[in-house]
Amino acid sequence: MSTDYMIINALGILDNPNAEHSLAAAHKLSQDSDDLTIDARTIADAHASGLTAVNITLGYTLGDAEPYPHTLHEIEVWDRIIADHPGDLVKVLTADDIRAAHRDRRVGIIYGFQNAVAVGDDLSRVKQFHDLGVRVIQLTYNQANHLGDGSMAPQNRGLTAFGREVVEALCDSRVMVDLSHSGEHTCLEATRLATLPVSINHTGCRALVDLPRNKTDEELRLVAERSGFVGIYFMPFVNATGHARAEDVVDHIVHAVNVCGEDAVGIGTDGTVTSIDDLDAYRARLAEHVAHRQAAGVGAAGERADTFPFVEDLRGVDQFHKLIRLLEQRGLSATRIEKIMGANFLAYADRIWG
Repeated sequence: MSTDYMIINALGILDNPNAEHSLAAAHKLSQDSDDLTIDARTIADAHASGLTAVNITLGYTLGDAEPYPHTLHEIEVWDRIIADHPGDLVKVLTADDIRAAHRDRRVGIIYGFQNAVAVGDDLSRVKQFHDLGVRVIQLTYNQANHLGDGSMAPQNRGLTAFGREVVEALCDSRVMVDLSHSGEHTCLEATRLATLPVSINHTGCRALVDLPRNKTDEELRLVAERSGFVGIYFMPFVNATGHARAEDVVDHIVHAVNVCGEDAVGIGTDGTVTSIDDLDAYRARLAEHVAHRQAAGVGAAGERADTFPFVEDLRGVDQFHKLIRLLEQRGLSATRIEKIMGANFLAYADRIWG
C-alpha cells in the first residue's frame, strides 16, 4: 500500500469501545460524546490505521435530550477533546486543514450531525453551527423529522416546506448536505434543490441489497451527476443475510463506481478504528441494544440481534489497508483506489468548504 494515500472516512467513530467508560454507556440508546473514550489506544490505533480525517457524529441524533442545548454541549466536548490532544488531532474547517493533517501526521476531525433536528424552527442556527465548526449536516435519521422523511418513514414524502428552506440555508453557509438515512424522495428532492453538490456519506447500494438504508441507482447517479459524493459503509446492510464480509463492501464500492463514476465514490465506515476485543460479551449486549432501538422506533430494517453492526473481517487498525488490498485484487488502478480512499472526499470538500 502506498503510504501517501489520504484515508478520509466520511462517517466514522473515534472511541475505544473496550474501555470501562465506553462499556458503561454501551446500553444507552444513543451514545453521547461524553461517553466516548479517546485514550492512548484510540489515538495509536487511528494513527496505525493510516487515517487522515474522519467525519464524527456529534449533537442530537435521537433520544430524550433537548436537541439544541445538547448539540451545543457536544460541540464543546469535542472542542475540549481536540484541545487535549493538539499533537494528534486537529479540527477541520477547510479542505486545506485535511491536507495539513496529512502533512503533519495528525487526524483531522470533521464535525457532523446525523440529524438536523437541532436547527429547530430557527434558520439562523445553520450559520451558528457553521461558525462553531460544523461542516456536515445530515437532514434526517431513520425516522421522519420536521425537515423530511427518513429511510424508515413509511410514506416516503420527501422534504417539508421548512426542510427546503434548511437545504437552501445549508448551501448558503457552505455546509455539506448529507442525505444518508434519508428517504428516497427526500434524497432526490434535496439533491435537485441544493445549489451546491450534496453527499450521501455512508450508504450501500440498493441494487445489490434491497434495504431502506441503501440508496437506489437513481439517487446515487443524481448525486454524482451534480458533482456530489457517495461513501460506502462497512455495515451489515451490504449483505442480504446481515452477515456482511469485506468482499461485500468491495462489491458495493465497485457497483457505486460503475453507477457514479470514479470521481464520486469513497468510504464512510460508520464504525470505530479500534476493534471490540470481546465479541462474545458484545454479542450478549447486542440483543438488548437492538430491541431498545426497535422499541424507540429508530432502528432500520436489517438491524438484528444476530448480526453485528459492522463487518467482522473489516475492522480494527488494518481495515483500510485490507480494503486497499482487496480493491487491488479486483483490478482497480492505484489512481482509482487513491480516489476511493480519500481523494474524492477531499475534492468534494474543496467544492463545498473551499
